[in-house]
Amino acid sequence: MKLAAITRLSLWLLPLLLLSPALWASDGILPAVTVTQGPDGSSQYSVTMQILLLMTAMSFIPAMVIMLTSFTRIIVVLSILRQAIGLQQTPSNQVLIGLSLFMTFFIMTPVFDEIYAKAVTPYMDGTLNIEQAYQQGKDPLKAFMLAQTRDTDLKTFIDIAGYDNIPSPEATPMQVIVPAFITSELKTAFQIGFMLFIPFLVLDLVVASILMAMGMMMLSPMIVSLPFKIMLFVLVDGWSLVMGSLATSFGLGN
Repeated sequence: MKLAAITRLSLWLLPLLLLSPALWASDGILPAVTVTQGPDGSSQYSVTMQILLLMTAMSFIPAMVIMLTSFTRIIVVLSILRQAIGLQQTPSNQVLIGLSLFMTFFIMTPVFDEIYAKAVTPYMDGTLNIEQAYQQGKDPLKAFMLAQTRDTDLKTFIDIAGYDNIPSPEATPMQVIVPAFITSELKTAFQIGFMLFIPFLVLDLVVASILMAMGMMMLSPMIVSLPFKIMLFVLVDGWSLVMGSLATSFGLGN
């Protein structure tokens, strides 16, 4: 009963809490949420509004890290690699995600540095407002995504969106670039995963043929081939090769 009473009280107080900043702003007591038009036509947001927008944007950070960076390609390739070796839970999902995150930060560092230099630093110095900082920070990320997006995928989503007068890929809106980028990343990740799968598949076929020739048809080839696949992957320094290939696939080191 107490919980129900507290819930009803919270529902009654919530509209008052939401309305109170607007009432205070209207009386001039606390201008919490205000938008002021500048002399050049730009909009100046109050500090409270900027904090609100920042907190809202932070809630989208996980989705942005996954979908707007190199994270998708890396995690898909590592998952396919684990499946190709035949290890179901080793490395664990936590290890793969952590490795993918740090590889993402390593690959995206030049982009993040450019965003910080062009958008974050001028905004903190007061030379750019929040809208100008957003435009300046969007350009490096947009250039990175376009460099990894296939022209066919970009054209597909441009046609779906109904844009007919886009002069260049750089003029494409972000709502079109993002799905095209994700589609291209998935295609590239599956291509890399296919190339990684082939050697392990060949080893499985060789072991299965040997076991069948020896009449050991009741023994699973996966059990016998697993140690050989692990040994082969270690002997060729597989982790270094995979990580290096993933980094160079984004243009690093070229």
